[in-house]
Amino acid sequence: MYRISEIIRGLREDKDLKQADIAKLIGTTQQQYSKYETGDSDLPVRVLIILANFYEVSTDYILGRTYCRESVAGLNKKVIAEYTTGNIISDILSLNSERRAAVIDYISFQKNKK
Repeated sequence: MYRISEIIRGLREDKDLKQADIAKLIGTTQQQYSKYETGDSDLPVRVLIILANFYEVSTDYILGRTYCRESVAGLNKKVIAEYTTGNIISDILSLNSERRAAVIDYISFQKNKK
């Protein structure tokens, strides 16, 4: 996993933004924001939430706890009818390893179908 400082710098650079742009968004100075990106200052929870919402990623992604960038809004997105992305993930995780592997095989099959 990456460190918080590397993740927030990468998210900012992916959007071609300057540190000053994000500093304004979170209501601080460019110098203070720079300290978050270098790891010299801890990221306050308030700022963590603002950044997660702005970049449309989960707070766990910013904290380096997961590689999954999906935000809560993305997990609540309906895939079909009342079935959300989060429902699909939960259902797959509730299966034993053999059945999870079968689901992954089926997804691969569908993706490669022409």
